Amino acid sequence: MTLENLLGRALESIPKDAVNVERLVAAARRSLIDARLSGMSCEGRFDMAYKSIMQAANAVLQANGFRTLTSKPGHHQTMIQTLPLTIGLARVRMITLDGLRKQRNLSDYSGDPVSAAMAEDALAQAQALMDDVTVWLNNQ
Repeated sequence: MTLENLLGRALESIPKDAVNVERLVAAARRSLIDARLSGMSCEGRFDMAYKSIMQAANAVLQANGFRTLTSKPGHHQTMIQTLPLTIGLARVRMITLDGLRKQRNLSDYSGDPVSAAMAEDALAQAQALMDDVTVWLNNQ
């Protein structure tokens, strides 16, 4: 599968905009900083780490000249599942990030509690993705 195969179904083509990509990366970094705030609840820290993952995934998708069709369901899933195509993320890591998406949905829509360990895992995954995104962008 390629990103082009998803055009019209989950993605649309956009002009590459380095300024917008940098804004998204900066937002992802701020979210990551907020996820480390010790006074925040586990749910809040998890949410901020997840937000950082989404912002970083969106940044690299846009750096490749695409964005999700937010009018269609599943745009978070699409952003995560295209990471192997956008930055060459290992499939096993993409599956881990998709598991965080599922946990976020359970927390947001069913009220499932988020443990400290889950919040820490989300933070570690967000930091690792940010590191990968930074390396990828620097090599472009």
